[in-house]
Amino acid sequence: MFKILALISVFALTAFAAGDASFEATKRDLNIPAIIMFFVFIAGTLGLTVWAARRTKSASDFYTAGGGITGFQNGLAIAGDYMSAAAFLGVSGLIYLKGYDGVIYAVSFLVGWPIILFFMAEKLRNLGKFTFADIAAYRLGQKEIRTLAAFGTLSVVVLYLIAQMVGAGKLIQVLFGMEYEFAVILVGVMMIIYVTFGGMLATTWVQIIKACLLLSGVSFMAIMVLWQFDFNFESLAVAATENHKDGESILAPGGFISDPISAISLGMALMLGTAGLPHVLMRFFTVGNAKEARKSVVYATGFVGYFWVIITIVGFGAIAFLNTDAGAQYFVDGKLFGGNNMASIHLSHMLGGNAFLGFISAVAFATILAVVSGLTLSGASAISHDLYSNVINPNATDEQVVKISKVTVVVVGIVGVILGIAFEQQNIAYMVGLAFGIAASANFPILFLSIYWRGLTTRGAFLGGLCGLISAVTLVIVGPIVWVQILGNEEALFPYKHPALFSVTVAFISIWFFSKVDSSERGKAEKELFRAQNIRANTGIGAAGAVDH
Repeated sequence: MFKILALISVFALTAFAAGDASFEATKRDLNIPAIIMFFVFIAGTLGLTVWAARRTKSASDFYTAGGGITGFQNGLAIAGDYMSAAAFLGVSGLIYLKGYDGVIYAVSFLVGWPIILFFMAEKLRNLGKFTFADIAAYRLGQKEIRTLAAFGTLSVVVLYLIAQMVGAGKLIQVLFGMEYEFAVILVGVMMIIYVTFGGMLATTWVQIIKACLLLSGVSFMAIMVLWQFDFNFESLAVAATENHKDGESILAPGGFISDPISAISLGMALMLGTAGLPHVLMRFFTVGNAKEARKSVVYATGFVGYFWVIITIVGFGAIAFLNTDAGAQYFVDGKLFGGNNMASIHLSHMLGGNAFLGFISAVAFATILAVVSGLTLSGASAISHDLYSNVINPNATDEQVVKISKVTVVVVGIVGVILGIAFEQQNIAYMVGLAFGIAASANFPILFLSIYWRGLTTRGAFLGGLCGLISAVTLVIVGPIVWVQILGNEEALFPYKHPALFSVTVAFISIWFFSKVDSSERGKAEKELFRAQNIRANTGIGAAGAVDH
């Protein structure tokens, strides 16, 4: 284990030393504080991974940290999962680019949490074990539901992973002058190490540490921005309109989301998709009981809500400060160096110099590594737990399941690197919006109806969920981003960037229809099992001891 970590450290040093010299010289001076903080973080998290590896003995340890995480710790970890590169870099970049429309993203990301708190958290903990498919398969067919859930999970994980890889690649490219492709590969290697050796325990503590550092860093940035305007947000907004090329229009909607259907579709994706994200849902199995699960959501909602308020200030601060003569150093050929995703990184340099830039960059890198670790772990659990141990080989031992997980981690890491390179120019907040759309279409309808609708059957869940998944993926592919910008076609077959309004509707209607027309004996038996499931969902009997509420 230590030999492997030593080799990776050497690899990392070689990677940074091998940056493109001309790129470095013309774009950015070498930032020694940033490099030092990067390696301090890498050394610290690798040490944490070694500690977690020694305590990860079983499948339960690997997937859920043995269920020993408290509600407060889990709330911080969930917030850490949610405060991804798309949140920190992507949304602040969107606000910098389009103003108010970026704030719509921030608000939409938040509104999904009440759904999880009031409808999902307690039931998830009482019915599940390792993945959200455990809930859907509680009274339905294991083979069909787990297979579909695994494909839905992998679709979400891959899209979400792309966003994190793009953010990481751009961040390292800006700071060190390393080639973008090489930077993405480095992140993929680090991610594989964290998850393969440390499992959920290492991932959880990396998330907790990252969440604390990120909240501290962006709070300082927001205070520094507001301090320049006597803590008057109105004065900040006025300065932003004066410095932005679009003027006062950045305070009105329509700059990025130009029609009602797209706005509704995006809002639906972010609201319902939150309750269908596999790496977030997986966290509810790391606590001891349903009461701690609810506490997790309350704490996470508070942390995330505060974070979005701060990011709004940071985004408008980037407009006010970067688009001035003093901010000209951050532009190359009239464009922000590293793209709009790097707006908050450049702002940190203006506000606090090289030392603060190093801190914020290390935190952003921590953010990305922690999130991709959680994503990769959820993808690996879908393959090993849902497919392998419950469909392919029901008699598999814990050792076999964990081994399959680790192989899957490597494969997912490689796929993430390849797609991260292919989608280099995309805004990472938009890419996450697509992931939320698929989660809302493929995962949420099955999960929600399996908990609350007695009439759901395996046939309805499988065929309806498949319709939702296929429609979401297909509409993304034939939409403006992939069909035109990635594949190079002249005109998109589907006119809207966000498909959730259509694909979620297809999923719910299809599940309802195919369940209603299912008159088989199996379907009738599954409906009868709902009563027992509902008792366990609300009391926890059979999952964990009942607790005082």
